[in-house]
Amino acid sequence: MEPIRQHQDAFRVAGPTVRTTNREETTPATARLGRLWGSFFDEKMAGLMPRRTSDTRIFGVYSAYESDAHGAFDVTAGLAVAEGDDTVAIEAGNYLVFTGQGEMPQMVIATWQRIWQYFEAHPEIVRSYRSDFEAYEGPDKVAIYIGVA
Repeated sequence: MEPIRQHQDAFRVAGPTVRTTNREETTPATARLGRLWGSFFDEKMAGLMPRRTSDTRIFGVYSAYESDAHGAFDVTAGLAVAEGDDTVAIEAGNYLVFTGQGEMPQMVIATWQRIWQYFEAHPEIVRSYRSDFEAYEGPDKVAIYIGVA
């Protein structure tokens, strides 16, 4: 399935953040994303978040890229909020949107594998590495937005 190109307006997300790399995430001893999402749901952050907007989706935001897919980056598990110092920005711009549906977390992993394969097969499309995000519309459905130049 080909991604859809669309313009995304800027918005902000608040929630816990970890710094990691794709390499670290392949090894259970160094992986941080499972614990990040576990604490987000275990602590019921969705019900405690102040300044929420009307957007009810849950977001996984990738930001503060060190370089590219091989460098370190931040991941924030959170919700769309009006504003605040403790937030991460989704930058306005063009994004390629990849969708996935199925059982978690395998479905998200498979969607990211499709994304990496897509960019390997299309070197003419340049990722911006500024802000990317996953938008969860339910327990088995995700849209992953990859910023492009």
